[in-house]
Amino acid sequence: MISVILPVRNGMPWLEIQLRALADQRCPEPWEVVVADNGSDDGSREFAEAWSIDHQAFRVVDASALDGAPAARNVGVRAARGDLLAFCDADDIVGEGWLAACVQGLEHADVVAGTFDFWSLNGTRESPAAPAAIRQLGFLPAGLGANLAVRRPAFEEVCGFNEELLLGEDIDLCWRLQLRGFRFVISPDAIVAKRERTEFRQVFRQAFAYGRCGPLLYRRYRSDGARRNLAGAGKSWVWLLFSLPLLLRPDRRCEWARAAGIRLGRLAGSLREGVFFP
Repeated sequence: MISVILPVRNGMPWLEIQLRALADQRCPEPWEVVVADNGSDDGSREFAEAWSIDHQAFRVVDASALDGAPAARNVGVRAARGDLLAFCDADDIVGEGWLAACVQGLEHADVVAGTFDFWSLNGTRESPAAPAAIRQLGFLPAGLGANLAVRRPAFEEVCGFNEELLLGEDIDLCWRLQLRGFRFVISPDAIVAKRERTEFRQVFRQAFAYGRCGPLLYRRYRSDGARRNLAGAGKSWVWLLFSLPLLLRPDRRCEWARAAGIRLGRLAGSLREGVFFP
């Protein structure tokens, strides 16, 4: 059996769309969906519980004891029945063959990263699906928790997601698995439509949080081979300076906010972690 773990905290109104997409999955392996509610107060938990009454493959578990998606995912895994685990987020939409592709990928690997459609939910120009795997810090590839599948024995051997990391926990998990010798692959057919932030303040805040996790990962994994890209960081800072006029263009403001958020987050994270990771 493969268990889909869906962490949610205030997932309305997008939760229903994701649940419908999961209910429509056609998979050769028996499957279930475990909705791990992380303390929603917008009706998400009540909606998911009502949904589970009409859909027997769905269950809701209380994951409100500790804030954050990593803790919610771990609670969901403990409640899950499957030997295979798949992870997605409440505000995205899994593709039609997503779950079957996760199962197929796990036939030959221990951890599978899918690919993302960044255009269909965000009103941008259509483009090919982009791999979820990213090579940060010149180090090992990693997938994102919004589109990831793992064999349970491997997941449990590394003690699951690190609940101290509210962001970057998915990269950390993939790196720990590979450093233990587990096999990592990318599945081009495990596609998830990713919903991006659209307001300037939201984009900046999210990017700042992502930026802060970079120095932490660098500090933890530099002895294993993680490296800084100081030349790339310098070019990014120069681009931010010369691209300030983008703030006057409504169609490009969020692009600048994303880049600025990441860089400023990295400075804040560097101060907190005691490393230089601009």
